[in-house]
Amino acid sequence: MKHHFHMALAIIATSNLISCATSKVQTKDSQAAITPQQALTTLKEGNARFASGHSIHRDLVAQVKKTSSGQHPIAAVLGCIDSRASSELIFDQGIGDIFSARVAGNVLNDDVLGSLEFATAKAGAKAVVIVGHTRCGAVGGACSNAKLGHVTGLLAKIKPAVRKVSSDPKIKHTGAAFEDEVAAENVKQVMAAIRRQSPILAKMELEGKLLITGGIYHLDTGLVEFFSQS
Repeated sequence: MKHHFHMALAIIATSNLISCATSKVQTKDSQAAITPQQALTTLKEGNARFASGHSIHRDLVAQVKKTSSGQHPIAAVLGCIDSRASSELIFDQGIGDIFSARVAGNVLNDDVLGSLEFATAKAGAKAVVIVGHTRCGAVGGACSNAKLGHVTGLLAKIKPAVRKVSSDPKIKHTGAAFEDEVAAENVKQVMAAIRRQSPILAKMELEGKLLITGGIYHLDTGLVEFFSQS
């Protein structure tokens, strides 16, 4: 009986430790202490956990309570609306850890840009990460010149990437591989547009207060292939 009692106490203690660990949230102090590069590393490590099937089991209800009075995310992610590419899931992040902006084709407009400025200059996020993905429907629509209501205007924002990749004689100009090249180029052009259109974010990056980068999420592996930061 005594053995079972001590075993029960051990199980309760272990459960409490796990609960404490998995209900941890970002605080003002932890956000202030992290560097832009460390914020990116956190996302990379989270993606590795996700892709390997070892995502952290979080007490989301506890995190809801702990973040109810404020938020201190470490990064802002601009991703596609695709149902298979949720930023919080693919980077294995909890409530309050990242800002997540999502729009078909991860395109940039004034509202998205303003959201990124708020997330960083006002709310303290240390990285802006643009994430495209393989087999993107919006990119495919831009490549095939699809037209549909307001979608037409959205796809027009991807057309510069289509033209850029189409100008490369080494790349076959049709098929999934071509569209994936366009998706990658689109991410790079969004990154450039952020720096060009937002003096606020460009200045923060120049001063080392912010990291702006991007990559491609592979639907078949769950891994994000980040671009070189050179």
